[in-house]
Amino acid sequence: MVQVETKLRVADNSGAKVIKVIRVLGGFHKATGSLGEIIVAAVQEAIPHADIKKGQVVKAVIIRTSKEVRRKDGSYIRFDDNAAVLIDKNNLPIGTRVFGPVAREIRDAGYTKIASLAKEVW
Repeated sequence: MVQVETKLRVADNSGAKVIKVIRVLGGFHKATGSLGEIIVAAVQEAIPHADIKKGQVVKAVIIRTSKEVRRKDGSYIRFDDNAAVLIDKNNLPIGTRVFGPVAREIRDAGYTKIASLAKEVW
């Protein structure tokens, strides 16, 4: 669960390393976002000579959260960090690789390209 001002690790090779949430999309005054939701964020750290620059405003999908999420079978899934993958206007990932595990809820939310790029889907 992330909210405004939350810093997230970027789990792809787009060039950004850390982003800060500006807005959680999906409703009027939506306060928090969870797995598979789109956020608007500002790039806080980026690698040199990349297409994504520090201060740039981007859209991203949340793929990991430290706050546990309950699944329909009653189990809970929780990760060690908060992470996101940058997306373009067509909701496709900007990077060509996704690092670390990705929650199964990402595939259920319709981001099959992100799930297929991930090494493991939990």
